[in-house]
Amino acid sequence: MSKPRDDRQKDLLLPALDKIIDMSHPLVRLAALIDWNMLNDRFSSVCQAGSGQPGLPTRLVAGLFILKHMHNLSDEVLCARWIENPYYQYFCGELSFRHRLPFDRSSMTRWRQRLGEEQLVALIQESLSVAHKTGAIGPKDLERVVVDTTVQPKAVAHPTDARLIHRAIIKLVGLAKRNRLPLRQSYLRLAKRAAIMVGRYTHAHQFKRARRQLKFLRTRLGRIIRDIRRKIDGHTVLEARFGPLLGLAQQIRSQDQHQRGPKVYALHAPEVECIGKGKARAPYEFGCKVSIATPATSPKGGQFVLHAKALHGNPFDGHTLGPVITDMEKLTGVETRRIHVDKGYRGHNHPHRFRVWISGQVRRVTASIRREMKRRAAVEPVIGHVKAEHRMDRNYLKGRLGDRINAVLAAAGYNFGLLLRWLAQLLRIFIRAFIETDPAQKIA
Repeated sequence: MSKPRDDRQKDLLLPALDKIIDMSHPLVRLAALIDWNMLNDRFSSVCQAGSGQPGLPTRLVAGLFILKHMHNLSDEVLCARWIENPYYQYFCGELSFRHRLPFDRSSMTRWRQRLGEEQLVALIQESLSVAHKTGAIGPKDLERVVVDTTVQPKAVAHPTDARLIHRAIIKLVGLAKRNRLPLRQSYLRLAKRAAIMVGRYTHAHQFKRARRQLKFLRTRLGRIIRDIRRKIDGHTVLEARFGPLLGLAQQIRSQDQHQRGPKVYALHAPEVECIGKGKARAPYEFGCKVSIATPATSPKGGQFVLHAKALHGNPFDGHTLGPVITDMEKLTGVETRRIHVDKGYRGHNHPHRFRVWISGQVRRVTASIRREMKRRAAVEPVIGHVKAEHRMDRNYLKGRLGDRINAVLAAAGYNFGLLLRWLAQLLRIFIRAFIETDPAQKIA
């Protein structure tokens, strides 16, 4: 793909956006504060000069990602609102109001995969830069941080043995039909009834009958696997097509509820991990672990997210602290002096262990450190807002790359949402001060 270019200009037959919108709107002011040239340099670095149609303008791509996660919108809803909302179009760099999308919805998916986590981190960096320029956050707020982990759930159904085996049968039979591979028997009707009966018997606490139906499902899945392997033996193309799904189906058939080690919890997302949280309402969550860092102080503009990173393999919290702090210092350019964590980080291997303060710690705790330790819990509502309002509560992006991308974009959307509210508050303060000091307004 050729290098992106932005040669948009005003259309004489279409209304100019700066004539039909309020130029003091927070979204317009935020667009003026963002360094689009920096984002253009970062985003265009993934494209190479050559033949082909030039890529979309990088301001359009960055603006779409910010709006999507700032307002918790799907790709489809975002495209529909972009046509209706002139503020969205102005934020993305349009000069005239457009009645049709200048891009295809699938372009957002391709740009996400093309940029990856390494380039999208620039959105978090730019949000912190804008916050610093507007006074929402100060340099000292970046020196004392709170680090915590949470679970980013994947968009998967609750995994049960019966559901997984039934889905494996459906997927294998469907793939065989698409490749015109005749099977001795599909077992679709029998498998559906057996999966239903497993749920009914389990609900009635008739576990012996439920285990019998589950064994029936495992036997039928094994027959289908062996039948497909016999018929694709020696066909290189078919073996390549059926290989990944056959491997997952065999793992699902052999895995047990109480076994140790990695398991498959979803056929369409085999990277999903089971993470025990110890909560009464949700003892287990299925997704990946995400590290979130926020200031330990109380900045004027709110608790910004300083760093967000998806951590695969369900690592111990303490083992992730060192790499997270290194990445955060590289992102913000400020050395952290104090790091506040909860008791889950005991036994951490951070190289500067005297900068880490664990909740409940007594030794070497001064009065100022004790005040900061009391604010450690301020990271919890930040995590709640990021998950509930900025698309981290249910990740729909594919693969481990999708997990890392969604965590970064959710944090960036949360930060830009705080900036919108901060700019609106500044505007109200300015108007109030103007009214109080204008003598003409006082006489009126």
